[in-house]
Amino acid sequence: MGKHKRSAVGGLEHLLSSGWEVAAVVAPPPDDRAAPEQRLDLAAAAADIPLASDHELYAALGRSGDGPDLSGVDLVLSFLFWKRIRRPLIELGRLGCINFHPAPLPDMRGIGGYNVAILEGWPRWGVSAHFVDDDLDTGDVVRVERFAIDGEHETALSLDLRSQARLLDLFRWTVDRAAAGEPLPRKPQGEGRYVTRAEFESLRSVRSDDPPELTARRIRAFWYPPHDGATIQLDGRTLTLLDRGLLNEIAGAYRDAGVQP
Repeated sequence: MGKHKRSAVGGLEHLLSSGWEVAAVVAPPPDDRAAPEQRLDLAAAAADIPLASDHELYAALGRSGDGPDLSGVDLVLSFLFWKRIRRPLIELGRLGCINFHPAPLPDMRGIGGYNVAILEGWPRWGVSAHFVDDDLDTGDVVRVERFAIDGEHETALSLDLRSQARLLDLFRWTVDRAAAGEPLPRKPQGEGRYVTRAEFESLRSVRSDDPPELTARRIRAFWYPPHDGATIQLDGRTLTLLDRGLLNEIAGAYRDAGVQP
């Protein structure tokens, strides 16, 4: 179960090359903004793996002969899956249901992790594997991989690129350990931080009395095209702010794509 990301596709490819039998894949709808190598649905189709929605999985549980065959499942794997996973799907896997979260736990649950880390100048970041429970990102931790980040130059996009590579490595480590019959570590998280959607939206808004350094951080913290970046309201319109460094990046991307005068 995952997003259209190269890392999620890489996780599926690793499962197949390691000899795992994948009963079904839950992927987002086709998205023209995603390149073919990011498309989890295309990767599943190329491997002749049934595609299903999460609704179809829940409907298939407890019934026979309807939908994907979910008998004998060892692991339910969520790689950046965007919905809360509920029972009985949580309990389906013999070894459990594991989510791969692009932030260190319990430091940062839910959304907005990259943005907060850059805004607050965190010196280190991380990615996590954890068992899924009834709440969001609160289940027992399998492993957290932490790494240093450059708080003065990182953007949300650059931090995501770095995090996805490490998340794929963590995915490989976890499923390889399970395949070898080694027990997966379990450690309760304890107290953690959760950013709500309302808080996330408030963080991106640039205010007239913000100091220049905070505005510069806000611009980097929310730079992730095509999503809205750091925003300012002008005449009823929501505008995204850029700085010179990001304009240079865009110019370089245009040049490399052949968009040149």
